[in-house]
Amino acid sequence: MNPIHQGIDLLRNELGVVLGSTLTRLLLAVTLGGIIGLERQLRHKPAGLRTNMFICFGAAMFTILSRQLGTESDATRIASQIIPGIGFIGAGSILHARASVTGLTTAATIFVVASVGMAAGGGLYLTAVFATIIILVALELLGRMETAFLLKSFVTTYEVTGRNVDGMLQEVNRLLDSEQLTMHSVHIAQAEPDFRMVFSVACEREQQSVFSIRLHESTAFGSVTSLGVTEHE
Repeated sequence: MNPIHQGIDLLRNELGVVLGSTLTRLLLAVTLGGIIGLERQLRHKPAGLRTNMFICFGAAMFTILSRQLGTESDATRIASQIIPGIGFIGAGSILHARASVTGLTTAATIFVVASVGMAAGGGLYLTAVFATIIILVALELLGRMETAFLLKSFVTTYEVTGRNVDGMLQEVNRLLDSEQLTMHSVHIAQAEPDFRMVFSVACEREQQSVFSIRLHESTAFGSVTSLGVTEHE
């Protein structure tokens, strides 16, 4: 066989192996990230299908590029920069929430999804699949157990109005003390002729119902409005 043709065939075979391996890793990362993201999307979380898919794909892509573009010592150094980048995204998901600790589960999910992408990008297929199964079990089954045993809490934001600010504060604190609850993110503004007070309360579903009823029954407020409920992660 002509040496030139033999070299072309050898190069073609090696290129096919490299491309096949790279595409397999990227497709696996997209699939696993999409599965986790779909679960988050169905639960109406901030980081849903596309976010988790892109994070997993990006982590796999950077892992592959670190091996192909860098030297042996550069490979781990480039891949290690994924961790602080993902931490920045996770911190943003926590700061975006109303209460101080809401969004921790979303941030932790983003962190582990990136690790799944790195495993897929590094060719550790079984590790990536096993980690995905563990993540889904933790998110789905443990979430249901928390709900069944009343361990899951929710952040409810209320708006109350009244003529006397001191009276409103005293009444809200009295109702909170009776249920052993604490206010978060309190804001008071004047809206003629009344004052407007907005605050958030983190509690379990049963406590939330009791507190809401007592809040509406109180005569210290001109009006009581629930502005929304967010799952406390």
